[in-house]
Amino acid sequence: MNFEMERKEKAEKIEAVIAEYLPREEGYQKRVEEAMNYSILAGGKRLRPMLLKETFDMFGGEGRVAEPFMAAIEMIHTYSLVHDDLPCMDNDEYRRGRKTTHAVYGEGMAVLAGDGLLNFAFETGIKAFFLARGEREREKVAQALRIFAGKSGIYGMIGGQTADIEAENAQDEATEEQLLFIHEHKTAALIQSAMMTGAILAGASEEEVKKVEKCAYNIGIAFQIQDDILDVTGSLETLGKEAGSDEKNKKTTYVTLKGMEEAKKEVERLSEEAVAILSSFGQRNLFLEELIRRLITREK
Repeated sequence: MNFEMERKEKAEKIEAVIAEYLPREEGYQKRVEEAMNYSILAGGKRLRPMLLKETFDMFGGEGRVAEPFMAAIEMIHTYSLVHDDLPCMDNDEYRRGRKTTHAVYGEGMAVLAGDGLLNFAFETGIKAFFLARGEREREKVAQALRIFAGKSGIYGMIGGQTADIEAENAQDEATEEQLLFIHEHKTAALIQSAMMTGAILAGASEEEVKKVEKCAYNIGIAFQIQDDILDVTGSLETLGKEAGSDEKNKKTTYVTLKGMEEAKKEVERLSEEAVAILSSFGQRNLFLEELIRRLITREK
């Protein structure tokens, strides 16, 4: 089987898992549930749940205990995009090739949809306790929830978003240190959350989880630098969103700070290091290694 066929099959299974955990559109709160489902069903690469599942498999994970976390991580990611697109943030009209949530449902409902997805992610993650087999596996779920919460909160993604807004409003251009902090927390943190959660649920050792965290850091930083590159070189047709939004919002990026050639070299270095870490584990996941190579060097 070739990589693209395998990736498509795995993505279809992930879509089925996500669909299983989506809220029902009913009752007086139906409108916000519709907006939540519109946001999460807009498509996307499903990178984070795929990384979670592939890491889980790499460390020999069994059963369905990872599935609630697979859905939950995509809810967290999607809520961050819904809020990121708001007029008070990046003010984007398109996401994943179609109108953003606020453009369809209005700004107020988009805020509520993002809030709903955030809260519902934790309601969903908690369901892993009911799928755990025995006390030891329930302890793993508790450890995974701690990582999951921390990486998406003020010491993770929200902290990175805060630093990003502060940098936009500053008089001076962001430094490399500030930019890496933003990339680490705003982008890499959720990738770390996904891969560390998968490793923990599968029973990886503390040392192995730390190596996974470093690997995911590299993936996240490289992924964001590549995103900065594509914002300069891409188009609405290839990206599914408006290109040039960084320039429009006068954002400092790795490209503006270091130049295009240096940015591309850094993406390659981080990618190679991430794959080297993955290949160092006793049980290799060749699909996961190739997935990382392709995601980091993607064109859309």
